[in-house]
Amino acid sequence: MAPLKVTFLGPAASFSHQAAVETFGSSVELIPCLSFADAIAAVQNGGADYAIVPFENSTNGSVVQTLDLLVDRNDDYSDVKVCSEYYLTVHHCLLARKGLFPAGQRDYSSITKLYTHPQAWGQCEKFLAEHFRGVERQDVSSTSKAGETVLDTTAEVNAAIASGFAGQHYGLDILEENIEDAASNTTRFLVLRNVKSNYQTHFNPESDGQSIAQKQPLAVPKTEKTLISFMVPQNTLGTLADALLIFKDYGMNLTSISTRPSQLQAWKYVFLVESETDQNKEVVPEIMNSLRKATENCKHLGTWANRLVTT
Repeated sequence: MAPLKVTFLGPAASFSHQAAVETFGSSVELIPCLSFADAIAAVQNGGADYAIVPFENSTNGSVVQTLDLLVDRNDDYSDVKVCSEYYLTVHHCLLARKGLFPAGQRDYSSITKLYTHPQAWGQCEKFLAEHFRGVERQDVSSTSKAGETVLDTTAEVNAAIASGFAGQHYGLDILEENIEDAASNTTRFLVLRNVKSNYQTHFNPESDGQSIAQKQPLAVPKTEKTLISFMVPQNTLGTLADALLIFKDYGMNLTSISTRPSQLQAWKYVFLVESETDQNKEVVPEIMNSLRKATENCKHLGTWANRLVTT
């Protein structure tokens, strides 16, 4: 049998790449993509079996690119659903080309531009405020792309914020390690699959939803998470409250609510509601039936085992 194909936001050595390796192991075929949309489209079109995409960060909140793709306003990914999640502890490093700075030097005044993914800025604000106030920040498609860009851009003195793995991959010097604001900085990734695929979920048994750096024995998950999106009529009082009460009526504990513009009408939003319930309660069909009566364009985006470890 051909190996599983798993897409992630590339290039190689991105945090998404690391999450893919730790989730699926090394025996699968890992396919870097230029964008989240490309990664998910490959699953929809049968070019890959799974995609793994960042959903939210404990320091900097939701990844809006992923939210927009899950909203799927044009039904481009109608067969793709969430089937699992993975928590990756994220440590950022300051990277530069080899030999630009002597070992141990902390004077970075010659650096004129920084590169990283937009999510990383908010995760490293304390370090940036101390060392790079006023320095130009350039968004790139991934932290790994930041490392690649710094390697290839030799006309100026610049630096990247990315993982130590990316630094090793591109042969860059690691000037500073663990520059994130919070030592517990964690990104939750969602695993997506095509519901029409014949493959069953096949994750790395050694990971069990945790970063290798955070390994500890885990009990079998006792709860499941469900993600549902919908809109509500704007001209009727209390429609959102009525919709949310449906989750309570079926014993679903709301764990997060996100919104994205509907792009159908100004100030009309799509709500993405994540909820949690006992694994033995099969209530999603009933919830969907009730929500369809109270909301607009209601979609079930997936149900999966809760992998969050709390202490």
